[in-house]
Amino acid sequence: MVQTSFLTFRLPGTIPAAMARALAAGLHRAQEAGTVHRRAQKLFFAQFDAVLDRAPTGPAHFENEKMAEVLAGEIMMLEETGFVVHGFAILPNHAHLVLHLPAGSPLSFAKALDLLHLRTAANCRRLVRPKLPPEAPFWQTGWHDFPIADEAELTRVLTYVRGNARQAGLPARYQAWPYVPE
Repeated sequence: MVQTSFLTFRLPGTIPAAMARALAAGLHRAQEAGTVHRRAQKLFFAQFDAVLDRAPTGPAHFENEKMAEVLAGEIMMLEETGFVVHGFAILPNHAHLVLHLPAGSPLSFAKALDLLHLRTAANCRRLVRPKLPPEAPFWQTGWHDFPIADEAELTRVLTYVRGNARQAGLPARYQAWPYVPE
């Protein structure tokens, strides 16, 4: 099965627990009300990402360019495992990836993303060691995944990824740094 997905990872504590519950409840209500599943997912993601972009709480490890470099390198390593990395953006407290997994790949999305989490956590933990206790998680468990239906949607998603730093109101250095595709 050929699959292209838009994924979002975040650092733990970047969405307050009450807000996360409210977002999940809103998604559930929309689905129960008969809102088309894809539309409900898109609405949920827009609200979810807006909270991350405001960064109301939690760590912002990727403000440190060395940590962003670690994550960018690991994302690009996914191409060595058969993925196509269409684009990605690294923001202070989360990252967006647009990945394509060709048919017949030996790795599943879940396995590759679990490995990405493990490898980046291990490498970034070395850089933030004094600030992060060894038992504290580096990543929030799981990720947000939105399957891309067609080329038109892929184009829209990549446009969103490219403009996310600007839309989030981040300084110009985030809009020009190498971790946002051109």
